[in-house]
Amino acid sequence: MAGEAANSGSSPARGRLLVGAGVLIFGWLCPLLVPLVVGSDLSSGWKTTLSGLLLLGIPELFTLAAVAILGKPGFAYLKAFLFGLLRRLAPPDAVSLTRYRAGLVMFLVPILFAWITIYVPNLIPGLVTHPIAFAVTGDLMLVASLFVLGGDFWDKIRALFVHGARAHFPDAVA
Repeated sequence: MAGEAANSGSSPARGRLLVGAGVLIFGWLCPLLVPLVVGSDLSSGWKTTLSGLLLLGIPELFTLAAVAILGKPGFAYLKAFLFGLLRRLAPPDAVSLTRYRAGLVMFLVPILFAWITIYVPNLIPGLVTHPIAFAVTGDLMLVASLFVLGGDFWDKIRALFVHGARAHFPDAVA
């Protein structure tokens, strides 16, 4: 019966779902409390212990508690819901030629810029005084380019790390 509820996609009791989701979210937000612990007046030993627990122990314990609260059907429902949201954010597999070319420019500009800045940092205005701004901008552009390029490009990147992968070129190259 419980397996049928998980497979049918029916939602569990609203109260259990809200409490379980709240416990899960709180547990995974616990690492954000580490700066408060580090800035406190506690001894170094306590700071280290609490920081370690907030990073590596407490999120897992809260996840276990959330699974216990939700039960198998509730956890399956919440997981399906969250992955459904993430699936909508995923890039499409195939993109237009214009989008692909724009994505390639977005992909290559930060890489080439990072390569060039090592050799001529004084020729780029503001680079020496604000290197973090340039680095963050380049990183954001690189990550955004992966979404602009689409899912097929992710497969091309993955193929770089697969020994037996072979490139397939279409007959008509634009």
